[in-house]
Amino acid sequence: MKVVLIEDSPEILKGVSLTFGLRWPDATVLTAMEGRKGVEVVEEESPDIAGFEVLENIRKFSDVPIIILTVRDSEVDELRGLEMGADDYITKPFSPANLLIRVQAILRRTNGSYKPEQNMEPVTIENVTVNIATREVFVDDRRIQITPNEGKILYSLAKNRGKLVTRDSLKQILWGNESKYYDNTVLKRYVYQLRKKLGDDASSPHIILNERGLGYRLVA
Repeated sequence: MKVVLIEDSPEILKGVSLTFGLRWPDATVLTAMEGRKGVEVVEEESPDIAGFEVLENIRKFSDVPIIILTVRDSEVDELRGLEMGADDYITKPFSPANLLIRVQAILRRTNGSYKPEQNMEPVTIENVTVNIATREVFVDDRRIQITPNEGKILYSLAKNRGKLVTRDSLKQILWGNESKYYDNTVLKRYVYQLRKKLGDDASSPHIILNERGLGYRLVA
């Protein structure tokens, strides 16, 4: 496994590197203390997972899983990070156990736990087209960038168009056995960001519909 850690604190760099080394002795942990260098490392090394402040730049050329490590714990900051393309968000100080659980969950779902249906036809709703086979989403014929987690939600809803997909089912798809550590608020935030990218008004949605207290469904 190859990991890129971008962090300006030598103590955190050392601590996280040690944590990864104890859990995955064969892991290669590449570090950078400033954003520009970190982007270069991601571009050159194609890591399995990365965490950093400049995710917007990396999202321009890579879908590598991203975890933000930050001292900010406001909901606005978390939503902004998810909107920019992060897969998860951890507030400092954090425990090594929490970090490992999040990393394991991301690696599990990006190493083949979810496979698109190659023979499924694209699903079109008004100006939105979801191509499950190629993992592409278009709005007004323009491809939009969605995170792996947003994709899993959307592709699951598209495969079951018109049918209810429960919150527990979506959480299982996103986090597997670790889903019990995530409450429904995290799922709601992913759906919120996904609706925003699709141009679907959260106050009066017409693409991703709520089934109050149960889950979501893609409009039939």
